Amino acid sequence: MDRQLNHKKSLSCFFDEDFTEDQSPSFQHLSKHNQNFLARLHGTHFYPDTSPMMSQSPESSWSPSPSLTPSHPSLLYCCISSLRRDGDIYSLTVFGDLVLTGSSSRRVYAWQSLDCHAKGYIQSSSGEVRAMQVYDDMLFTAHKDHKIRIWNMRTCSGSFRARKVLTLPCASHFKSFICRSVVPHHRLTANKPITPQHRDIISCMAFYYVESILYTGSFDKTIKAWKLSVKKCIDSFVAHGDHINDMVVNQQSGYLFTCSSDGTVKMWLRVYGEHSHVLIKVFSFHTYPIYALALGVSPSQRSFLYSGSSDGCINFWVQEISTHYNHGGVLEGHQFAVLCLVTLDNLVISGSEDSTIRIWRREKIRFTHESLAVLEGHRGPVRCLAASLQDELVTSFLVYSASLDQTFKVWRVKLL
Repeated sequence: MDRQLNHKKSLSCFFDEDFTEDQSPSFQHLSKHNQNFLARLHGTHFYPDTSPMMSQSPESSWSPSPSLTPSHPSLLYCCISSLRRDGDIYSLTVFGDLVLTGSSSRRVYAWQSLDCHAKGYIQSSSGEVRAMQVYDDMLFTAHKDHKIRIWNMRTCSGSFRARKVLTLPCASHFKSFICRSVVPHHRLTANKPITPQHRDIISCMAFYYVESILYTGSFDKTIKAWKLSVKKCIDSFVAHGDHINDMVVNQQSGYLFTCSSDGTVKMWLRVYGEHSHVLIKVFSFHTYPIYALALGVSPSQRSFLYSGSSDGCINFWVQEISTHYNHGGVLEGHQFAVLCLVTLDNLVISGSEDSTIRIWRREKIRFTHESLAVLEGHRGPVRCLAASLQDELVTSFLVYSASLDQTFKVWRVKLL
């Protein structure tokens, strides 16, 4: 097994001056509900009636969850910041005490997590930022030109700085590339060269830091695995029958989970000693498109896989032994599609097309779930979420949300 990437040594030699003009990708509508918002979710043009502006949220007091008895709430929350920026926000990630937002404005903004003061931004000439991933001091961004940029981040005197160190695929990568399909019964001829670049929107990313492999999923139905130490794609395969919408990787086992508009969740694993990946299991509970995935891990290292679908439901699976996952049940509450999911200890946070955010708590022994809160404030579909702890006991945490109403909000949540 490859050792973890030595960032200080490797990042310094990744410098790449690559500039590519934007290309026009193809898109597909998510659903027929709320066409104006959802058209922008998939990138079609939309012009708001008013010009973009930045505004602070009105004062907000602590509120008990409406799903609980008002006299004995177990959770309190309030919106502490709300910003409106120029462009739709497609991706969120947390870097230390900063939260980063990627949008259609071609910029990645860095905000102070509590007060949302701007700390700097990354300017890109490669189009909207559709997906982001952070590990250590590295930021991975996916752009409209179907390429990935890797940035070295740092904070200096309270400001945010980032330097681009690599673009994938590299120019030299197009000269020679060997790809082996891992889809059963549909393998490509050995040594058949194909282009390493995605042919449509890169919708999601996951970084397996144990082996320094970056996974990317695309609307072109393929998954690509990028080995950072050699700066190239080591495997590429057709994974689903429709758009790939999200992916997560289990850092303990190396299992990669992907979901698609074809209504399935799939589990993959890299073959030991090789670059190719094999399909381990298909989770197919219904035929509704699946838009979001999240992976939770208990103190006993048992994992819980959550998927959000277009019917507003969240299905979850409980790991029993190694590759064996049992369907644990369904979380119901959202009225429309679940577009994003994050986990925090035994908490699950979901954002929906119905403009709400729900917080769920998993019982640590029986694995049942209860709805703790419904966070309301957005006026459009909640496109992406992130969360960070404020204490080690998971009694206070922050939730970051971005909606297709072009607002970014920060919520402070306290468990009582």
